[in-house]
Amino acid sequence: MTAPALVITVHGVPGPQGSKRPIGNGRMIESSKKVAPWRKHVAAAALAAAGPDWTPLDGPLRAEFVFSLPRGKTVRRPFHTTYPDLSKLIRSTEDALTTARIWADDARLVAYHQPRKIYAADPDPDALTEPGAVIRIWTVTP
Repeated sequence: MTAPALVITVHGVPGPQGSKRPIGNGRMIESSKKVAPWRKHVAAAALAAAGPDWTPLDGPLRAEFVFSLPRGKTVRRPFHTTYPDLSKLIRSTEDALTTARIWADDARLVAYHQPRKIYAADPDPDALTEPGAVIRIWTVTP
């Protein structure tokens, strides 16, 4: 496998892009209060990893998202099988990367490579010592 075009390490509690709820006058807000802070963490880490001369990726892309989530003190199960949903974590992270202009649009993603959610400080080589995520993005050539 070729080297990723970009590797981003984000620190902060991952927030899922969930349902929206109406607040009146046709306006909607995100149900999860974790989404906005998470998007800010992702955008800041992405911009730092990309550097000031970054040109947004604009072509077919493959991405890997590995979310390190906090483990409760009494949790013994080996896999993070509870809230938040992996797909909703990916959605919020993709939107943050689009806002940060890492890629032209998340529609450029044609494949995912082993997305997963794990516990922080697990023995997994991608586990962070604190909550956050490791994101890898590759360009795809035919």
